[in-house]
Amino acid sequence: MEKERFENVLKDSIMRRLNNLTKPIGSLGYLEEIALKMGLIQNKVLPELPKVKRIYVFAADHGVVEQGVSAYPKQVTYQMVLNFLSGGAAINVFGRHVGADVYVVDAGVDGDFEFSHPKLINAKIGYGTADFTKGPAMTRTQAIECIERGKEIAKKAIREGADLLVVGDMGIGNTTTATAISVAFGFDIEDILDIGTPINNDALKRKRQAVEKAMEVNKPNANDPIDVLEKVGGFCIGQMAGFIIEATSRHIPVVVDGFPTTAALLLAWKLEPSVLNFIFAGHKSKVKGHKVLLDAMNLRPILDLDMRLGEGTGGALAISIIEAAIKMIREMATFDDAGVSKGSDSV
Repeated sequence: MEKERFENVLKDSIMRRLNNLTKPIGSLGYLEEIALKMGLIQNKVLPELPKVKRIYVFAADHGVVEQGVSAYPKQVTYQMVLNFLSGGAAINVFGRHVGADVYVVDAGVDGDFEFSHPKLINAKIGYGTADFTKGPAMTRTQAIECIERGKEIAKKAIREGADLLVVGDMGIGNTTTATAISVAFGFDIEDILDIGTPINNDALKRKRQAVEKAMEVNKPNANDPIDVLEKVGGFCIGQMAGFIIEATSRHIPVVVDGFPTTAALLLAWKLEPSVLNFIFAGHKSKVKGHKVLLDAMNLRPILDLDMRLGEGTGGALAISIIEAAIKMIREMATFDDAGVSKGSDSV
């Protein structure tokens, strides 16, 4: 009760500040909501700019690619990890643009990285999941380990000073896995199914058949999120869910990216509903199921740029908007400060 009272007082104080800045009330739209949320997360009327921004790209392979659901061969997952580590991917470009370091998590890539790199985290659960059209994607023990590994990665990031985190995902077949997770939790496949990478109608049909077969073979239990992860999930999805749960439990804001990362958020939300108080949706991707999941969790995306790349790119770009919102509430003058007459809408 005391906590709720404090939050209400804090919210009123932040809103009073926003409504007394030199602008018509509410005229900066969603930027004002972002500033309010950051203030509530930090327990400050004037939220501070993040000092250590990090992007974590969780990479893993998905056994369902055996069903011909992607335009790319699974080797691309391994190859893209190398590209991330060499700084040549879109997420690296955008990370540099917003001043965020990019870390890559090997959650379950089908291959070994036989070298050390300061931005590579070895958290491999296995060499890709099993094909969930034939049985569970992983064991229940592996599913639980995914969550725990993700939590440990978040703990370490926060110990090292990270105060704004972005989750991204890389893995050929990841949108098929994200679709299966969504359907397992009760979403209609008609509302979710879409292309990730460009595929023809035959491949999209195979994708649908793979998800429907997974439901028939595995019968995931929507009331048991770990069962859903075990039956139709991915190593990267489980680790992202654990990462989100741990970071948000420590009041660190997390920006989610596209459809697969939002499927991981869906899993985290089913396990711990309070996570949404600390989540920002970086963008709305062009994958139609993404909006369905965001709407279900009442999350408004910061950007809408028709992107569907993944990697954390939309989440990374959203950092600049979050920082703009913080600067707005911190740096804009109030009517009293500027000697500007208030309008009839003023408080």
